Amino acid sequence: MIVALIDSGLGLLPTSAWLRTLRPDVDLLLQLDPDGAPWGPKSENWVIERVVDAARTSLHAGAEVLVLPCNTASVTALDHVRAEVGPDVPVIGTVPAIKPAAARCRSVAVWATAATTASRYQADLIAKFGGDADVVGVACHGLADAIDRGDLAAAREAIASAAARTPSGVSGIVLGCTHYPLVSDAIMAALPAGVRLFDSAHAVASQTIRRIEALGRPSAGQGTVRVLTSGRPGALPAGAAAFESGRILGARH
Repeated sequence: MIVALIDSGLGLLPTSAWLRTLRPDVDLLLQLDPDGAPWGPKSENWVIERVVDAARTSLHAGAEVLVLPCNTASVTALDHVRAEVGPDVPVIGTVPAIKPAAARCRSVAVWATAATTASRYQADLIAKFGGDADVVGVACHGLADAIDRGDLAAAREAIASAAARTPSGVSGIVLGCTHYPLVSDAIMAALPAGVRLFDSAHAVASQTIRRIEALGRPSAGQGTVRVLTSGRPGALPAGAAAFESGRILGARH
């Protein structure tokens, strides 16, 4: 069983690492797009074409399940990918964990990229899932880019800036970009004691496993990890080894 995960950069690492941990027998195809990254500022049609093309490449490589561990890809291209691959191929998207955070915390901040923070998509999610909680957005300028470079010093600077702009009294932080769980320890260190973090990587991995099992097909593989970079055979970038998730997946400096 090959599961393909599609993202522009290292945001696919947390979900991929959870899949490797929960089902080490499953073969993983990691599709990164260094030629087109970042996807967030691109036009909707550009992102759709890029993600759908990666889905086609995944099927040609033998993938039976597709995962979009990227908020931009999920909100922009999920329906298009499902239409492209048909009903027999499960496609699992990603949604920021606003609903569980709002259920547990009275005051919540959604840390995300500047583009996502300003988007109608995030505003709609807050309106739909925020419940009675006070939910605000905080733009984390430069954090995803620093993570993609494996630049931990720059990541800490971006985290400190976001923490300073987070309203006092917030008791829950939603990691609204799939890159951010890679530096969750640094984020926690920059926040007041008792603030809880919420991310969706484990939930997406668990849902992927449920969809695999629902297929009723032999799912055991060899536990391989294959990487495509903008459709070409490649390897995880050196920056991936700066993070535990990258090391779980075999990243090397």
